[in-house]
Amino acid sequence: MGVVALSPQTRAAAIDAMADGRELDVLVIGGGVVGTGSALDAATRGLTTGLLEARDFASGTSSRSSKLIHGGLRYLEMLDFRLVHEALQERGLLLQRLAPHLVKPVPFLYPLQHRWWERFYAGAGVALYDGMAVSSGLGAGLPIHRHLTRRGAMRLVPSLKKSALVGALQYYDAQVDDARHTMELARTAASYGAHVANRVKVTGFLRQGERVTGVQAKDLESGREFEVRAKQVVNATGVWTDDTQAMVGERGQYHVRASKGIHLVVPKDRIQSSSGMILRTEKSVLFIIPWGRHWLIGTTDTDWNLDKAHPAATSKDIEYLLDHVNAVLTTPLTREDVEGVYAGLRPLLAGESESTSKLSREHVVAHAAPGLVVVAGGKYTTYRVMAKDAIDAVANALDGRVPKCVTKNIPLVGADGYHALWNQRHLIAQRSGLHVARIEHLLNRYGALVEEVLELVEEDPSLGEQLPGTQDYLKAEIVYGAKAEGARHLDDILARRTRISIEAWDRGVGAAEAAARLVAPILGWDEATIEREVSFYLRRVQSERDSQDQPDDESADKVRLEAPDIVSPA
Repeated sequence: MGVVALSPQTRAAAIDAMADGRELDVLVIGGGVVGTGSALDAATRGLTTGLLEARDFASGTSSRSSKLIHGGLRYLEMLDFRLVHEALQERGLLLQRLAPHLVKPVPFLYPLQHRWWERFYAGAGVALYDGMAVSSGLGAGLPIHRHLTRRGAMRLVPSLKKSALVGALQYYDAQVDDARHTMELARTAASYGAHVANRVKVTGFLRQGERVTGVQAKDLESGREFEVRAKQVVNATGVWTDDTQAMVGERGQYHVRASKGIHLVVPKDRIQSSSGMILRTEKSVLFIIPWGRHWLIGTTDTDWNLDKAHPAATSKDIEYLLDHVNAVLTTPLTREDVEGVYAGLRPLLAGESESTSKLSREHVVAHAAPGLVVVAGGKYTTYRVMAKDAIDAVANALDGRVPKCVTKNIPLVGADGYHALWNQRHLIAQRSGLHVARIEHLLNRYGALVEEVLELVEEDPSLGEQLPGTQDYLKAEIVYGAKAEGARHLDDILARRTRISIEAWDRGVGAAEAAARLVAPILGWDEATIEREVSFYLRRVQSERDSQDQPDDESADKVRLEAPDIVSPA
């Protein structure tokens, strides 16, 4: 397999291929983790495959998660053993085989607040968690849990109040840059022959009688309208599932309920700790997760019935998280400590519980109409299983014998060779002239594809410089995002190809113009387009900041929507 660049030219060729009238085996709608995973699954079974995403890859739920790859320790308490076992298997696959450059172990401390019984109760749960991981055959590489005294716990987390615990447990899970992982799924699918295009909106469905035979689509960049014909269409649109179904006139037997979760980003020095933490709340759990130079704190869990594209965090949401984390910290966090805030929507299957925090993270796959497969629900960690089940349903409906799923053994682009290059990182640093810390950063974002990024620096040494307004990103990464990773707009670059929009104090405002000028030659932008892209990004940042001062969802949603989505002038 040769690695395909998601370049502007590749996108144009993919649209031409899908629009040429020839019937695909499978067309997947939705460029989140399940949609891109489904496209990869279909392509690696030898099916002719297309993937359409209305905005950017991972622009919805799949870039706004807790960034955890985990079994779901709290689901053990709900006795959902099958889901936990399945998720732990997937965690092991991602860590060891599929994406070791992106998925990394992370320790969590669980403070105990009651003597004896809680240590036994929680300890038994964590022991079962570790045991299920080991029994899956994919638990290697993560340390098993350990019991800690209060003194031992406070050595790991000096910022904890002494009164907040009588002891602790420490266990391991894993984390991922969700947006990068989803984009790399799309790129891997393209490398196996899938036709992949973002910024293409499905506007309707083609039908012959009751059978769905394809879609009507519009390229939001050029204004071009076209049809894509397919033997089977997969609806993998997450929280938009009901909206997509409505276009077919088929609602299905279930519907998806959106639950809003927000996260805060604070600097690493605000909490003294060498471990992440998991805290119980009255509703669910709260995570404090290490994230480079930062901590992620989340999440909330509330119903959301407003704009799905831009869920807005409110002042009340932010205060909720600060109040709960401050209950265990010696030095309280304030609003001034918050660098970034992001909000996402979980696609939960409705009707199973009145409380969103108790809704199952199981998924369903169904033929909503002849020719149309719907996959909904689930959790980020089990995306590959969801994709497998969706394409299994496609395979059952196609004539002829379709091979079984092989994605358990398909590493993402950048995974093969990553470990060897990590061992060579000091040599790579010497050869490239970059500090070894920069090389480590690049390896943990691009894996073996780091060589492509370094080739840009070799061709233009100025691209080895730090992007103005940031600490962690090189100019070459910005160029590479547009040249090889499918970015079409400045927001794609600052929010998803990098995480500058949540990691920088100014949320990327200071980096916006420099980044826009770097990608302009690749994307064909003139001076007016550069100014337009920067202006749209600044409006987005301001509307998000303003929405986070609002007291409730309705007012926050109204303020957030004052900044429109950017599309290219047709």
